[in-house]
Amino acid sequence: MAIVEAVRGEIDSRDLGFTLMHEHIFVLSPEIQQNSHTEFGDEAARIAAAISRLNQLSAAGVNTLVDLTVIGQGRYIPRIEAIAREVSINIIVATGLYTYNEVPFYFQNRGPKTLIGGEEPLVELFVRDIREGIADTGVRAGILKCATDSPGVTAGVERVLRAVAVAHRQTGVPISTHSFAMGRTGLEQLRIFDEEGVDPSRVIIGHSGDTNDVGYLRELADRGCYLGMDRFGFDLRLPFEERVATVTKMCELGYSANLVLSQDAACHNDWLDDAVVASLMPRWDYFHLSNDVIPELRRRGVTQGQIDEMTIDNPRRIFEANTSY
Repeated sequence: MAIVEAVRGEIDSRDLGFTLMHEHIFVLSPEIQQNSHTEFGDEAARIAAAISRLNQLSAAGVNTLVDLTVIGQGRYIPRIEAIAREVSINIIVATGLYTYNEVPFYFQNRGPKTLIGGEEPLVELFVRDIREGIADTGVRAGILKCATDSPGVTAGVERVLRAVAVAHRQTGVPISTHSFAMGRTGLEQLRIFDEEGVDPSRVIIGHSGDTNDVGYLRELADRGCYLGMDRFGFDLRLPFEERVATVTKMCELGYSANLVLSQDAACHNDWLDDAVVASLMPRWDYFHLSNDVIPELRRRGVTQGQIDEMTIDNPRRIFEANTSY
């Protein structure tokens, strides 16, 4: 048992239940939203739609949603607070910084080896979000997020990875990453975390389900980390059949204790066009896992015990390992 920070306050890890470990509520581009006519539309209507969808998700048996929206993805906690007040599902929010290349200009001249110098402001920011709350909301982040995509470990990406590692060790909250599975960047993430003294069992290498390279996935899992098989529905990257077959194979090989399942979906993501997504990837939503993926996993021989492990037990263990070190 451990205390986990959620938007409405502390919850007992035993109450996490069926948990989606890598989702979003809104992914937005604030400067575009503020300076251009966009499809976001009426704020109240967007919030009401999100409340309705999350209540439907709760009714479908999902107890907890981990919203991995951080700086660089339009995180705005007052909007999430307004939603959390009206839904029964637990919402856990993240701190971190999402970049494939450089850090935002605000940080480029602050910190070690920069023009202004001083301590690493990213660590200070992440730790404050976890211990005191994000901005002035009092809502504490329950997980750390960072990204490494096709450009690889650029100087900016490495800076964020190391700051996340230091903040993790100071606070104990788990790390969840965005990785580029086709480029095997999860291994580079683990290398840097190892150099910073991070226990790999406290790390989820996200988007590992974007590949069917079982050798690569086993190499990661054998290091002791969790694998985010967390983009079900994102069929343009890897189709449904291959995603399900890969999870099935990993379970057959005895790795269900290393897997978590999710979809990386959102109520609205302005990086993509809603109509295009609906046309090209019609099952990319919060309900695909329950409606399609889990029934197909059962059909292929994955046991209910393994499904519970991936959706209930592993998320609970991830959040229960929350001591600093």
